[in-house]
Amino acid sequence: MTHTRQIMLVICKILPYILGHPFEMAQLWLLGKLSVSFNSIFQAMRPIFFFVLLITFGSIHSQTFTRADTLRGSITPERAWWDVQFYALDVTVQPDKKYIEGSTTITYKVIDDKNRMQIDLQAPMKIDKIVQNDTELRFTSEGAAHFVQLQQKQKEGKIYDITIHFSGNPLEAKNAPWDGGWSWKKDPNGNHFIATSNQGIGASVWWPNKDHAYDEPDRGASVVITVPKGLVAVANGRKKAVAEDLDTDTYVWEVVNPINNYGININIGDYVNFNESYKGLKGTLDMDYWVLRDNLKKAKGQFEQAPKMMRAFEHWFGPYPFYEDSFKLVEVPYLGMEHQSSVTYGNKYANGYLGRDLSGTGWGLKFDFIIIHEAGHEWFANNITHVDVADMWIHEGFTAYSESLYLDYHYGTEAASEYVIGTRRMIMNDRPLIGVYNVHHEGSSDMYYKGANLLHTLRQWIHDDAKWRNILQGLNEEFYHQTVTSTQVEEFISDKSGLDLAAFWDQYLRTTKIPKLVYKKTGTTLNYRYEDIVNGFSMPVIIQIDGKEEWIYPTGQWQTKTFSSAIDEVSVKPDFYVNSEEKND
Repeated sequence: MTHTRQIMLVICKILPYILGHPFEMAQLWLLGKLSVSFNSIFQAMRPIFFFVLLITFGSIHSQTFTRADTLRGSITPERAWWDVQFYALDVTVQPDKKYIEGSTTITYKVIDDKNRMQIDLQAPMKIDKIVQNDTELRFTSEGAAHFVQLQQKQKEGKIYDITIHFSGNPLEAKNAPWDGGWSWKKDPNGNHFIATSNQGIGASVWWPNKDHAYDEPDRGASVVITVPKGLVAVANGRKKAVAEDLDTDTYVWEVVNPINNYGININIGDYVNFNESYKGLKGTLDMDYWVLRDNLKKAKGQFEQAPKMMRAFEHWFGPYPFYEDSFKLVEVPYLGMEHQSSVTYGNKYANGYLGRDLSGTGWGLKFDFIIIHEAGHEWFANNITHVDVADMWIHEGFTAYSESLYLDYHYGTEAASEYVIGTRRMIMNDRPLIGVYNVHHEGSSDMYYKGANLLHTLRQWIHDDAKWRNILQGLNEEFYHQTVTSTQVEEFISDKSGLDLAAFWDQYLRTTKIPKLVYKKTGTTLNYRYEDIVNGFSMPVIIQIDGKEEWIYPTGQWQTKTFSSAIDEVSVKPDFYVNSEEKND
């Protein structure tokens, strides 16, 4: 086969994936994660790749949204009048058929006396029937949104139940956890190894619920899973019971805290369990680990990082938010996810991100990325949850930043700084961190490490680590078990810092422009100002003048500072996420 023909065949095979996952593909390439042979082909098709990216980014920027997007991403009238109190999920899994069936009973409180309800469930899953008070109800469907006309009068302030029966072959994830669905795998011994992951696509990809982040069940959830004999099923919270039958076993799990619906998960395999007790800020925390039988020895070694993670994050963020539900690491056949109190793990028992250092500094090999990052989400994503996915930077920015705070706690501030600065190599500045509201549209994938770096920069500006730590802890206390907007987070930090951060937030969250400090040096005089800034941006920075650190206070207007000796070398301290350029005119 000729090289050219080989390239064309590869293009035909991967083009649909590139179109669907441009940001992930770009980052994989930048980080050298593609195989050697594939990378060589990628180099040959480099112009085509960037052409595809340009087309894709252009389509994103000019994207139009549909009614389906609105039904998925907004608080519709059919969602607004009822408040979820509890989800009772009961699922029977048939692995050989990749088939599930079951029911969701939703306990809800009426906050406005309406009676038309929206329930979400995506094809190919189907609703078999909907029942309230032993009466089967009629419903109409518009894509993944199903509208039920309730017969019983819904009285404001009252609590009611409704049960949705469902069945089908749920969407199979092709690249979990990025695309979402069910992963139907086998372990090396031929046993079924199954897991769910559905953050982006939504929990309604496999079970019926109110699929919008703003409404978490106030009193938690129960997850009942029936599996073939010999398999173990693990979900969120605590295991309450196991019911044995002739051919099946039924596992009952229960969560008592509010939980985001995408955080509810099911994991099935030939699991064994070990555990430990952690003496934390709120007393004794049960830490449980569920791993494949053959990986028990490796897990006992690698998971020693879990209590180290807990010490670091309780120091920076305050108490683990779900003591009542315990903490778990659960091995899965994909990389991992932040499922609440049931963090899933697939990092192959190695430090780094699948053995690689995302920062390129060496510090990323000091910890297991999935243990640290995904557990960091217990504070940011699970405790503090965005109202709208457009504000997902709250989840990913703070959690990406938690990686450096873990290093800070165990290895020192210099290590933490080097790491987070190193992650800038993955920032693309393709579009703003905040997406489009009310249509289920996320911002840029830069929400991870641009988010981390804007927070690291803000730490420098505040210049008081005790105050910074109090702010991070204060966020988790103020918004404990709540859903929030970016504006709420921004205003809280602004208030507690005592700084006017309005322009700072707009600069880093709502534009792709990175502030540029431009300067001229003449003898002992330094002239400087900001370029590429939003109106009113005036963040002070530390500059290094011939090895000495000096604070300056740039704005969009030229300013002058005179020093005692002639100026030779000028640079912005790297901890500030700011570009710089010397002007010679």
